[in-house]
Amino acid sequence: MKANKFATVLLALLLVFAAFSFASGEVLHLGIFTDLHAHDTDSPGEGKIMTEYPQRLSAFIEAMNAWPADLVIELGDFVNGNFVMGAPMGDPARIVGILDKAEAIYARFDGPRYYVLGNHDVYDLSKEEFLEHTGADWTYGSFDAGAYHFVILDAQYNKKGKDLSHAGWVVQGNIPQFELDWLAKDLAATDKPTIVCVHQRLDVDHDFLSGGGPEIIGNKRVQKILEDSGVVIAVFQGHEHENAHTVINGIHYVTFDQLTDEHNSKPSWAFVTLDPAARTITIKGAGDQADWNLEY
Repeated sequence: MKANKFATVLLALLLVFAAFSFASGEVLHLGIFTDLHAHDTDSPGEGKIMTEYPQRLSAFIEAMNAWPADLVIELGDFVNGNFVMGAPMGDPARIVGILDKAEAIYARFDGPRYYVLGNHDVYDLSKEEFLEHTGADWTYGSFDAGAYHFVILDAQYNKKGKDLSHAGWVVQGNIPQFELDWLAKDLAATDKPTIVCVHQRLDVDHDFLSGGGPEIIGNKRVQKILEDSGVVIAVFQGHEHENAHTVINGIHYVTFDQLTDEHNSKPSWAFVTLDPAARTITIKGAGDQADWNLEY
């Protein structure tokens, strides 16, 4: 009996110590993937094998649970939307069901999971529908994990700042003024090193698919808010389906590779380790995802 009590007390102490360590700024592990493009139809015109999403997302979840990751974030285009190049579109109402199937797999992760809205996510869904059928509570917001602050941005608005909903096809993003005002206040309220997550890239000034201009309208204004805050260390992005890394005024802009299969690409995701003591961001890639060792 005494041995059982001792074991119970020891387990309780270990759990308290683990929780304290996580909260007090120990190394944080997070899993990142982007551009799953879940669909029941492939897109031969683009070379996307989107029907493989259950195997690819399952492999990511298994890897993150085994690591284990403290949390996971998907960076947008969780579903593809009805429009594909080179295949019949069919009934757009079925996209909700595809989202449900992808969400059921994502929910197997044993920890907090977060969502960034991508342009494809609003092709045949409203933002309200996306929230109702996933574990997301908001389309933009923030949270703390260990020593770090995370910001999720929603760039899926039209040029007038209205929600994109059942848009059919859209590429260029926009972050309206009310969200920028919130962002500035949110960053001013934290002293933790901060990572911003968004779908389209904030660090490029031309997007040929949208007919010109940056991938996110007014990206320079967004960059200035991040820089003026003095706390943002990195921006995590997706959308382009390939690796990229730039540094602008001391902030790392990291674009992650795709999880979907496009032109025979491998299932790709990232094991990200954040070390507040060493002030490093270590990205270890799976598949075609690049490795980076970044300092801040």
